[in-house]
Amino acid sequence: MSRRMGFPSLRHSVVCILLILSYIAFSTAVSAQQSKLVIFAAASLKDALDEVNAVYQRDKGQETTTSYAASSALAKQIEAAAPADIFISADLDWMNYLAKKNLIKPETRANLLGNQLVLIAPVNSTVKLAIGPNFPLAQALGNGRLAIADPSGVPAGKYGRAALEALGVWSTVTDKLAPAENVRATLLLVSRGEAPLGIVYQTDAVADKGVKILGTFPADTHPPIIYPIAAVATSTNPGDAGYITFLKSPAARAIFEKQAFTVLK
Repeated sequence: MSRRMGFPSLRHSVVCILLILSYIAFSTAVSAQQSKLVIFAAASLKDALDEVNAVYQRDKGQETTTSYAASSALAKQIEAAAPADIFISADLDWMNYLAKKNLIKPETRANLLGNQLVLIAPVNSTVKLAIGPNFPLAQALGNGRLAIADPSGVPAGKYGRAALEALGVWSTVTDKLAPAENVRATLLLVSRGEAPLGIVYQTDAVADKGVKILGTFPADTHPPIIYPIAAVATSTNPGDAGYITFLKSPAARAIFEKQAFTVLK
């Protein structure tokens, strides 16, 4: 009798052990998923940040996943409760937009990088232009269009419009624009020869061998190009602070500078 009763007890113990092991495995998987850093970053950061993140994952052992798009689109996604831990914008305006809505952690905010605005053409183009007041941009376009990130909200487009307005030529090209969803899409239009000229960041231009830089817009023709970073208010990821600190480290600085960014102190 006692021997028969022992079998159910044994089976019960085995089931309990299996349940415990399953729970541990599930908890570990959930914990690993929760620890993954979800980063929303301006499209112009892709090459540099991919490399920085690879070093971060190797050195710190924390996995990251990054969504690249126009800062305007990413800010709107965060506003709509998209799951993100870190936001890196290509301008101050969209970070300020989220800050006013209490959607970032203000104590984590920092100005991370700087950039320059350039005029580009396909690498085999014969166009020559000297950027200056009232320079003949419209004439250089001919029947083509000026590739530019959407100037109504995308940072690169807003900077571009400001520069052209300051130089007195914006009104001459408003009917010759090829607006793109972000600066990398703008770059592709020129690199593929679909637009004869375009306005992008210097870092984008040096990353694509299909384009060449015709000139750099004077810094005083547009607001300073600043990339702020902050943790998203809804993030509970314990790795937020460490990641932001790493992006200010010498290892990250070397990568950003190699990609032609200016690292801000």
